[in-house]
Amino acid sequence: MNLLTAEKIRKSFGNRVLLNDISFSVQEGDKIGLIGVNGTGKSTLLKITAGVEEADSGQIVTRNDIRMAYLPQNPIFRSQETVLDYIFQANGEVGKLLSAYFLAEKQLAENPNDRQAADTMANLAPQMERAQAWSLESEAKTILTKLGIEEYFALTETLSGGQRKRVALAAVLLSPADLLFLDEPTNHIDNDTIEWLEEYLAKYPKAIFMVTHDRYFLDRVTNRILELEHGNIYSYEANYSAFLEMKAQREELEMAEERKRQNFLRTELKWIRRGAQARSTKQKARLQRFEQISQKQAPKEKKQVALSSTAGRLGKKTIEAEHISKGYDGKMYIREFSYILLRGDRIGIVGDNGCGKSTLVRLLSGMIQPDSGTVVHGETVRIGVFAQENHWEDESVSVLDYIREAAEQVWTEDGRITASQLLEKFLFSMDMQRGPISMLSGGEKRRLYLCRVLMESPNVLFLDEPTNDLDIETLRILEDYLDRFSGAVVVVSHDRYFLDRVTERIFAFMPDGQIKQFEGGWSDYHAAKEAQQERKEAPKQADAPKEKPAKRNKLSYKDQRELDGLDAEMEALEKKIAQLEQEMTACATDYSRLETLSEQKMQAETELEEKMNRWVYLTELAEQFQRETGANGEKE
Repeated sequence: MNLLTAEKIRKSFGNRVLLNDISFSVQEGDKIGLIGVNGTGKSTLLKITAGVEEADSGQIVTRNDIRMAYLPQNPIFRSQETVLDYIFQANGEVGKLLSAYFLAEKQLAENPNDRQAADTMANLAPQMERAQAWSLESEAKTILTKLGIEEYFALTETLSGGQRKRVALAAVLLSPADLLFLDEPTNHIDNDTIEWLEEYLAKYPKAIFMVTHDRYFLDRVTNRILELEHGNIYSYEANYSAFLEMKAQREELEMAEERKRQNFLRTELKWIRRGAQARSTKQKARLQRFEQISQKQAPKEKKQVALSSTAGRLGKKTIEAEHISKGYDGKMYIREFSYILLRGDRIGIVGDNGCGKSTLVRLLSGMIQPDSGTVVHGETVRIGVFAQENHWEDESVSVLDYIREAAEQVWTEDGRITASQLLEKFLFSMDMQRGPISMLSGGEKRRLYLCRVLMESPNVLFLDEPTNDLDIETLRILEDYLDRFSGAVVVVSHDRYFLDRVTERIFAFMPDGQIKQFEGGWSDYHAAKEAQQERKEAPKQADAPKEKPAKRNKLSYKDQRELDGLDAEMEALEKKIAQLEQEMTACATDYSRLETLSEQKMQAETELEEKMNRWVYLTELAEQFQRETGANGEKE
């Protein structure tokens, strides 16, 4: 059943057309991933479809009784609003009952003699029973806990940005909606929570329309991909992996059609230049057809972020951390950590939110000092830090001037290029370069910030959540750049695909502040972690009752006779194969005979292999029986 239809949606910002008369529909059961390069209008389209923003033209037609919920990139909270107040606001009277009941429950827990709180709970209980609110209460606590939110009565204004995003996500998941709109739901969420969210949304019975750059997430949750490109939209009934294949086929077909169009135009142009007169109806129709086809737009050349390595020379001594520790407010986040960074290191840092990952980056990069221990940098070390959040001192500064603050020009593998040329490689046109930073989208600002970091030619890169707000195309090019980067790379990321693609060693934070090392990328670390958990949960062998070994019988009469005859049968097959090889050599020019002999040889080799496998099995069975019973055949 159709839930929503977008008809000829158009949206522009100044002279820049984001959405060019695009149309699509959303059906029940759709789990749609909306992808595209930063600045193409993904978040804008999501807002228009969700009814948060209006299009310049076109319309959104929805089913009459449809209920929709929207998760923005940066949710807005009211003053003095608690976590529970926020997540239940979309649930009407049931939500209000739950919020009041939870508040009374908290007051009674803090003061068991609070009669007013006890009376409130007693009065609300029958109402909640009639409204069937208890199941919503249980689900709310489960989802909040899974998302790492345990302070249900905390004021939302006291939470960090990541915590606020997770509270907003919980509210959307709990809302009684037929269609969820999710803008970057995996941002600010640790890897374990993302895996839980994957499973939750994969089983979610209603429709989902989301923007995310997490490729594993897209692969495991979506059943349909919408791609925004040059103001147009393309629909693929597939997850992300299948989408890549289908997109390649579409682009190949478009290029083939364009080649045909160009060939037609060349042929018709020759005809026109020969002086063909538009006298007959047939000639007029031919000219009109030429004009129509010549006006058809060719597929736009696909632009890509092209990055060349700008790393400076790095000596033997890089960064040495020795027994460093760091704590805040009485809690130890990093405890006695030591490591010598190697020139070619590719390190990924993982752990729960708030465990100290960004603190470790700031310690190693020299931005802060440890409470104890030392961090020493080599003389040739040039550090570049791509921080999790970039703060712009003045967004009225032009894009080009912002990059020129780092350097006027930079040496790359392709030679010396100017700041403007580097910006072009990062998909910033001349018009965008002259414009202020404030005109850029969130993803374009992140791409500009990355350009600034690389403009300074670092040879040690610290990337703190680099995948936040960067589009998939930019991530793919960044991954290729890091392959060629000659210096060391340290990455904090919740993007499992990016970690698998880039890193070769994982630093994992433990609850006590210790940091353990695992070789390989995210998948290798995850497998090792699961194996450790299985060993920990498995019952001790000493506690388990020992099973008596199964009694083995000696070979049956039939098996023994088969074993006795296998040697002769294998010897005969070996002779047959040798004879067939001789005959094949003798008739090397008789292709018909050679083909027959070759088939006979293959059959004999297959039969010989089967006989050998059977001989091994029966021999091991006989030897096992002898070991258990002794040489005389009696049980020991």
